[in-house]
Amino acid sequence: MSIGNEFQRQAIAAHVAQKLAGPARAISGFQELLIEQARDLGLHHMQADLERIGTAARQLNGLVDHLLDGTACSAEIPEAEAEARLRHDLRTPLNAIIGYSEMLLEDARDVHEHPLMEDLGVILAAAAELLKQVDAIAGLSRGEAIETLQSGEKAEIDAAGLERLLFTTEHAAWPDQGGRILVVDDVASNRDLLSRRLRREGHRVVTAESGLSALARLAEDEFDLILLDILMPDMNGIEMLSRLKSEGRWRHVPVIMISGLSEVAAVARCIEAGADDYLTKPFNPVLLRARINSTLEKKRWLDREHRYLQQIETEKRRADTLIHAILPDQIVTRLQEGEEIIADRFEEVSILFADIVGFSAIATRLPPSDLVTRLDGMFSRFDVLTEQHGVEKIKTIGDAYMAACGIPEPAADHADRLVALAKSMLESLKDMAPERDRFRVRIGIHSGPVVAGLIGRLRFVYDVWGETVNIASRLESQGVADGIQISEATRRSLRGQWTLEPRCALDLRGIGAVEAYLVQ
Repeated sequence: MSIGNEFQRQAIAAHVAQKLAGPARAISGFQELLIEQARDLGLHHMQADLERIGTAARQLNGLVDHLLDGTACSAEIPEAEAEARLRHDLRTPLNAIIGYSEMLLEDARDVHEHPLMEDLGVILAAAAELLKQVDAIAGLSRGEAIETLQSGEKAEIDAAGLERLLFTTEHAAWPDQGGRILVVDDVASNRDLLSRRLRREGHRVVTAESGLSALARLAEDEFDLILLDILMPDMNGIEMLSRLKSEGRWRHVPVIMISGLSEVAAVARCIEAGADDYLTKPFNPVLLRARINSTLEKKRWLDREHRYLQQIETEKRRADTLIHAILPDQIVTRLQEGEEIIADRFEEVSILFADIVGFSAIATRLPPSDLVTRLDGMFSRFDVLTEQHGVEKIKTIGDAYMAACGIPEPAADHADRLVALAKSMLESLKDMAPERDRFRVRIGIHSGPVVAGLIGRLRFVYDVWGETVNIASRLESQGVADGIQISEATRRSLRGQWTLEPRCALDLRGIGAVEAYLVQ
C-alpha cells in the first residue's frame, strides 16, 4: 500500500470514529457547561440531576472508546449474546441522559431560562443520534476494521483530495524568505542541532545558553522569532517570556516555547504568558518547519501592518499640525468631537486690524517675488507675536492683518492683550531698513460683541462678524501711519495703565461719530 493510500485509509477511519464518538463527547461538554450555568444562575436544585447526566455521559464515553479500539466485548462470548449485551450497555446511560435531560428541560421552561433549554436540547439531540447508531456501533465489538464496517462513509469525505492538498503543496506553501531567529537553550547539543536544522532551512540563527544571555543578545540586535526553552537554570522560559512581553521593544517578537514537558498545564501557562506556539522535544522536523514558517509569515504581516500604522500616524500628525495652524485649538477639538456647526456669540471681544500704508504704490515698484517675500516676512512676525500675546489670528486680507482676543475662549484682559500686540507689531517693523519701500502700518482696535463661527467646506476659515468688526476696520482706515487707534469702548475695557492721546470724534462711514484715542 502506498503512503497515499495509507493516508486515505487513516483519514476515512478518523472520520468514522469522530462521527461515532462526536455525540458522546458533545453530551459531556454540554453537561459541563450546564453545571456552570446552573451555578451562576443560582439554580442549585438542578445540580444533582446534572451530575447524574455527567455520570451517565462518562459511562457512555468509556463504552464508545472501547468500541473504537475493538475491546468492548470478550471474544469468548457468543456473537449474538455479545451484541445484545452491548446494545443494552449503550442504551442504559443513554436512557438516563435522556430521562434526566427531559426533566431538567421542564424545570428550565418553568423558570424561563432559554440558554439552559437550548443546551439541554443539544444533549437530547446528540443522545437521539447515538440511539440511531447503536446497531452499527455494535458491529465494532468484534474488532472489525472501522472503515470496512462503514464503507458508505468513504463517499462523504474526499480523502484523495485532502491527500493531494497536503502532500503536493508541502514545498510550495511558504515563501522562500529566511528569518533571523534566536535559539535559547541551556543544553549545547540541543542548540547545535536546532541551529543546524534552521540554517539548512535558510534562516539566520543566533544562540544563547541562558535567559540572561538571551536578553543581552536581544539588546544588541533585532530578531524575527525566538525559540525559547522552558527549563533553564538562571531564568526559566516562562519568566523570560513574561519579561519579553512586558517590554515594548520586544513585545512584538513572536516566541515559540520548546520543552520536553508535554503536560497541558505547561502548554496553557505558556500560551497565557504570551507564547505564540509550543513544541515538545524531540521535534518532528516537518512540524517544526511548518510552525516556524507560519510564525514568521505572521510576523511579516504584523511588520507590514506596523509600518502602515506608522505611516498613517505620520500623516495624521501632519494633518493635525496643518489644521491647528488654520484653526484655534478649541475649534479643532470641537470638530474632532463631531460638532458640525460651530457658531457662537461673544459679548466681550476686542478686534484688531493692521494695514500697510501706501501698499498699492509699493506693490507697483517691487518685483512680485520681493513683494511676496516681504509680506510673508512681516506676517510671519505678526503670527509669532499673536502666539506670544495669547491672541487669535483670524486671517490676512490682501495686505491687511486681522486678529481678535476673547474668542473662542473668553479673556477678561482682551483689550490689554490686543493693545500690547499692536505695540509689538509696530516695534517689530522698526528694524526694517529705512528705505523708500519700508512697510508702515496703521492699526485700529475696537471692543464689543461679535458672532464667530466656522464657514466653508473647502478652505474653511474661523471668522468673526458684527458691528464691532466694522468699527475696528474703520478705526484702522482712519488711523495714522505707525500708530494705534482705539475706540472709547476699548479704552473702557483696558485694565492696565496705558498712555492715551484723545482725538476728536471720528465720523465713521456707516456708523457715525466714535470717540477715538491714539496709544502712545
